[in-house]
Amino acid sequence: MRLVCTYIKDRIKMGLVFCSCALLILLNHFLYQQSFQVIIFSLQLCGAVSGCAVILDFIKYRKKHLELQQFYAHAPLFEMSQLPKGNLLEQDYQVLLKQLSDYNRKLEEQMASRQEEQMEYYSMWIHQIKTPIAAMHLLIQLAEEGSYKKEMGQELFKVEQYVEMVLQFQRLDSLSSDLFLKSLELQDVIKQAVKKYSVLFIRKKIALELEDIQEVIVSDEKWLVYVLEQLISNALKYTMEGSIRIYMDSEEKKSLVIEDTGIGIREEDIPRIFDRGFTGYNGRMDKKSTGIGLYLCKQILDKLGHTIWVESELGKGTKFILNLEESRLEFFS
Repeated sequence: MRLVCTYIKDRIKMGLVFCSCALLILLNHFLYQQSFQVIIFSLQLCGAVSGCAVILDFIKYRKKHLELQQFYAHAPLFEMSQLPKGNLLEQDYQVLLKQLSDYNRKLEEQMASRQEEQMEYYSMWIHQIKTPIAAMHLLIQLAEEGSYKKEMGQELFKVEQYVEMVLQFQRLDSLSSDLFLKSLELQDVIKQAVKKYSVLFIRKKIALELEDIQEVIVSDEKWLVYVLEQLISNALKYTMEGSIRIYMDSEEKKSLVIEDTGIGIREEDIPRIFDRGFTGYNGRMDKKSTGIGLYLCKQILDKLGHTIWVESELGKGTKFILNLEESRLEFFS
């Protein structure tokens, strides 16, 4: 029905021409005072010829429509030369489309080439930056105890975090091929993440409340540890005093909660905190936030088939909730 309506709409001008011709025939017979039978015969003859022409045109129109639908199903795997042969105007459109397609392909090739160069540069940079970081660690260890030794170690730790973030961001596009899903003791995964920040907990005098979690999940250990590290780091950054509590939600099945007593998040910022580059009010106050950490967490958890959401109240603290149910897992090729 939709095809018929579209056809009528496309051929409305031809229909108006036909009606005009019929009126001219009637007017001609009226002026020459011909019999009514001659008028009816002329109209019937004109209608029969026009009807046949319309039917043949509609069949051709429908055939071309169906052929184009076949191309839709295989787009963009066909060449412009494979399109059904059209009239002169349609061929002009095909030439324009081919020019646009060629231009778009050229842009894609340039972008892919530029992206590959950037990936190679970042890979080289990450590889090379590890050497001076390792040397600085050694120098700090050999340095005499002083007022700046701990601060230097803390700042070097931040540098390592930023380098790690660049590395994971670089791997994000190929993350699916790097997944290794298996059964994991969630408590062991959490302890790995917490261990990395043990010194920072002590220096900031932030209490850690880690409940006994007897939960087995199916996930990728390396990537899940990285997500937990980012969330714990985020909690430590914005918690000046108090504690960070890690426990299982009693109401949501297999939902891990990381709760802090930090400065909280503004209500208007909550819907956007997982957007790339979004720093929010807290990030602007900190002036060192990249807006990449939580974005990476969300992207990684999406790939793992897990979900994450946040509950927060300004000035009272924040809860990050991770749902780790197996039923949510998706396997990616």
